[in-house]
Amino acid sequence: MSGDISSSVDLGVFREEQPKPGGSSRVLVIENDRELAEEIRLELEAGGHAVQVAETLTEGLRAARSGDASVLVVDRLLDGENGLSIIEALRGEGKWTPALAISELTSVDERIAGLKAGCDDYLVKPFDVRELTARIGALLRRGGDDVGVIRLRVGDLEMDLIDRTVRYEGRLVDLVPREFKLLEYFMRRPGQTVTRAMLLEDVWNFQPPAYTNVVDVQVGNLRRKLDPTGDRRVIVSVRSVGFKLNPDH
Repeated sequence: MSGDISSSVDLGVFREEQPKPGGSSRVLVIENDRELAEEIRLELEAGGHAVQVAETLTEGLRAARSGDASVLVVDRLLDGENGLSIIEALRGEGKWTPALAISELTSVDERIAGLKAGCDDYLVKPFDVRELTARIGALLRRGGDDVGVIRLRVGDLEMDLIDRTVRYEGRLVDLVPREFKLLEYFMRRPGQTVTRAMLLEDVWNFQPPAYTNVVDVQVGNLRRKLDPTGDRRVIVSVRSVGFKLNPDH
């Protein structure tokens, strides 16, 4: 249902032309498994979100088109129908409400299909509803400026969010999914200091405080992949605080 991608450049970020969404924290859950939908609803409401549940593709699309929701949670399969068609329809109409797809389909091709349909995140079933809540929180924190972004660019560093590829100075950089997510987090905040607690919560979905060196290890791995020689200061340490992506690398 969606058309060809048309992008413009704004401060190193490629994005589709669109209005910016707003509103309070309201989550529309489009899920035909009533037991799961109820579990999600209770967890989200406990976290302070207002929740609406739709069980069918038609009902879900109608509710999503109303524009009341801040975030959509959409099951990939709704009684045999393709839940992604809801996202495609909205994107084709210029509606950019952040959307999280949930699915039992685990292949990389299925995840790519979800991203190409316009989803902002993809969570495989079965999952812990606390992780779903954390991911929704991350989508809400992104705000309107990030909705519809398809490519990121900071200096000589480029990231394609659809093809899931990264190039640095024209060289293809092979990243595992966690490294890709970590780099995306930095690229959305060039020059901004991010703390270890922020990374644990938003990239790993951990709730600090909890001592772990996983952040330092993964940042180190990412640095080496971006700059094997160590000559460029792409990601720099901020003593006793965290790290930041150097926009002038």
